[in-house]
Amino acid sequence: QVQLVESGGGLVQAGGSLRLSCVASTSTFMFNPIGWYRQAPGKQREWVAVISSGSTTYAGFVKGRFTISVDNAKNTLYLQMNSLKPEDTAVYYCNAVARLGKMNYWGQGTQVTVSS
Repeated sequence: QVQLVESGGGLVQAGGSLRLSCVASTSTFMFNPIGWYRQAPGKQREWVAVISSGSTTYAGFVKGRFTISVDNAKNTLYLQMNSLKPEDTAVYYCNAVARLGKMNYWGQGTQVTVSS
């Protein structure tokens, strides 16, 4: 059973930075795409950033502030978040889709809270 475990969330002031990590229990080469989503209280889960076939794509609301990357040697996906805003407050989830079979996997989420 594939597991994704996020970490790195926390409380930060507006303008601050956090780096989220998502460790996969198997090789990250197994997945395409792999990315981050978030869900704010009372809102639907939304896509944040993704790596697909080697290319990175960002939602408009984070472009220029967040950077997604993957270290395949460590089976770890990252999300570097800079210039954080209170509206970035949400639970952030790692998502990975298996290349074979297209199984969709989610982590348990990590809370990010940005104070004004």
